[in-house]
Amino acid sequence: MLYPMWIGGELVETADPHDIRVPFDGAVAGTMFRAGPQHVDAAINAAGRAFPAMRALTRHERSSILYRAHAILTERREEMARAIWSESGKPVREARTEVDRGLFTLLFSAEEAHRLHGEEVPMDAHPGGRGKMGLVIREPLGIVAAITPFNFPLNLSLHKIGPAIAAGNTVVHKPASATPISALLLARIFRDAGLPAGALNVVTGPGGVIGDALAFDPRIALVTFTGSVEVGRRIRNLAGMKRVTLELGSNSAVIIEADADLDKAVPKCVAGAFAHSGQVCISVQRIFVQEAIHDEFAARMAEAARKLRIGHPSDDSTDVSSLITEAEAQRVEAWIGEARDAGAKVLTGGERRGATLTPAVLTDVPPNASLCAKEAFGPVVAVNSYRTLDDAIAMVNQSDYGLQAGMYTRDIDKAFRAAREVHTGGFHINEIPAFRVDQMPYGGVKLSGSGREGPRYAIEEMTEPKLITW
Repeated sequence: MLYPMWIGGELVETADPHDIRVPFDGAVAGTMFRAGPQHVDAAINAAGRAFPAMRALTRHERSSILYRAHAILTERREEMARAIWSESGKPVREARTEVDRGLFTLLFSAEEAHRLHGEEVPMDAHPGGRGKMGLVIREPLGIVAAITPFNFPLNLSLHKIGPAIAAGNTVVHKPASATPISALLLARIFRDAGLPAGALNVVTGPGGVIGDALAFDPRIALVTFTGSVEVGRRIRNLAGMKRVTLELGSNSAVIIEADADLDKAVPKCVAGAFAHSGQVCISVQRIFVQEAIHDEFAARMAEAARKLRIGHPSDDSTDVSSLITEAEAQRVEAWIGEARDAGAKVLTGGERRGATLTPAVLTDVPPNASLCAKEAFGPVVAVNSYRTLDDAIAMVNQSDYGLQAGMYTRDIDKAFRAAREVHTGGFHINEIPAFRVDQMPYGGVKLSGSGREGPRYAIEEMTEPKLITW
């Protein structure tokens, strides 16, 4: 099936078609078209022409469009789930869960459109303000460039597009080259929901052409990007004075205290480490376990990992399918080998077949090994021991990343001490770092990025405060 780009409310094909393939077995999922600089320019022009109409919509009208999009996506849930698993390789059960989360993201965006407001400024708090009143109103920025990754091709797109529409902006969306189908289906949903033509444009193809052009173009008011540190740095360097929000991943950690409930902690850590083959920004990658229970925890992790069913993403019984490409599977396989050579023990997993890698559990992984120091983005987890809580906190913070972390303990004092001292954007007590509900503020520190997502918080990034006095 052909999936043309979406520019100015029109379907656009180019002379450069490209097949999208199921990562697990290489079957063709559909054909998209690569954009050139002229298509990026046309999309920005279309978004610029549509901005006055979007800005003029009332909050109620913007909210109604988002509610209608929610209703249409509900009707097309299975079609969208199929698109997600076929282009990303995510097991179909997880794809359906992503659609359900996307529905909530739409609802939260629709509700935030109603709640968008400014504030009164107490002008007479200063002697010079006697007799004056002041208001701050929030105005849309203009054109938002949304650059999204492959791992959650629907929901992470909605985390950018939903708030942008709620705030009255227009959007040029550049989905990941591997996963454009869901983005193009989403554009049709918004068309059918009554979004003005040109308010959402989707251009597909290589990031070097499209992403660079969007980041550099002065007509773009804000670039919101989720992806790698390297690309995030490039976008920030190209963006100049425009606003930039970045979510750049992590190597998320969990602390397991000796008093933790392992019957709860182990299943959660398994799910957090191996969902979508570990290709989640907040996947459980590093687990630090108090030395008294380390061996038991590691053995239970390995046993549970071995029980996960590997299979085709369309199979409802599949727990783990493939990584996005064989090259990524080869990289993770090499990192496991590097850790083993440095003294780590592989308790289970790490065998590769094509783009699929069996879930791997390692212990005694050196902190400078790639599996601890970098973002693995694969089905692998390092389980290391610690003696004191201070040691564990230091190990968690020994990272260039800081997106989310978690901790399991029955000691509330220890939990909140760790919450204060661990340097991350989010900290979850008796929960894994992969926990996310879509209305919460989400973002990181250090190399994990800047700015926050979650519709309410994204809208703050996507609007400009204006002071009015009289």
